[in-house]
Amino acid sequence: MKKIFLTALTALFALSAFAQSEADMQKWMEYATPGDMHKMLAKYNGRWTATTKMWMAPGQPPMESTAEVTTDMYMGDRYQRSTYSGDFGGMPFNGEATTGYDNTRKVFTNTWIDNMSTGIMYSEGTWNAATKSVEFKGTATDPMAGKATPFREVMTFNSDDSYKMEMYNIMDGNEYKSMEITFTRKK
Repeated sequence: MKKIFLTALTALFALSAFAQSEADMQKWMEYATPGDMHKMLAKYNGRWTATTKMWMAPGQPPMESTAEVTTDMYMGDRYQRSTYSGDFGGMPFNGEATTGYDNTRKVFTNTWIDNMSTGIMYSEGTWNAATKSVEFKGTATDPMAGKATPFREVMTFNSDDSYKMEMYNIMDGNEYKSMEITFTRKK
């Protein structure tokens, strides 16, 4: 109990060091409080089947696989964690995404890690109410090129029981669709 109290006291002290006025403290509170975009993410908590198509190069036939995905909000409903378990090319595949919404900058943030790489993918995106989608842009390590390369993802929320992620990479200076994952809620 003493440790929790000291941690809370330290956090309050850190906030007050940045917030010099009542207006500053109000901005911190708005930044820290989950809002409508966090509630929208929370609608997609649950268990999902992910059906994946992955293209290694333009014009090639896709590799297909499935995974089980569990999604939940954590850190006081500020972030959504999605945990993947399946196989890819006959090998066990595990991955984890963390998605959040930055209230101040008005952008979604996303990280991805998995057991087939040692890098962390990071992207940011904005909400498009007309298409019910978020377009993320970020970078990931390309081990063949030995450097970070750009990618784009579009998450489209079709219904409360279905959503889709499409990923686009660059090859020879041209963008191509490299992955499509269709998520279907498990009943």
